[in-house]
Amino acid sequence: MSVALYTCGIPAAFNYRLGNRSALEWIIDQYRVKKDNRSGIVNDPNREDDPQYIVRLIGKVLSVSLETVKIVEALPELGVGEEGRSSEKKEVAG
Repeated sequence: MSVALYTCGIPAAFNYRLGNRSALEWIIDQYRVKKDNRSGIVNDPNREDDPQYIVRLIGKVLSVSLETVKIVEALPELGVGEEGRSSEKKEVAG
């Protein structure tokens, strides 16, 4: 699924991170059929009553991810960098 998303021209959506994974990577991991080898229990997140649920969910996650990346990229710099740190040290030492 992630390969198809990359080829659709939306790799920027993977820039919105939730910890060490993108929101899309989290959805892809959580919304797949899994079988516990020890117990044999199958976890199938697909909804028989709403087969388009995952498609709508991915669309929503994409929208939130892309908008969040735009907002974050538009934020001004904080002005705390190497220069700011070195000038603070000079003031304290001086």
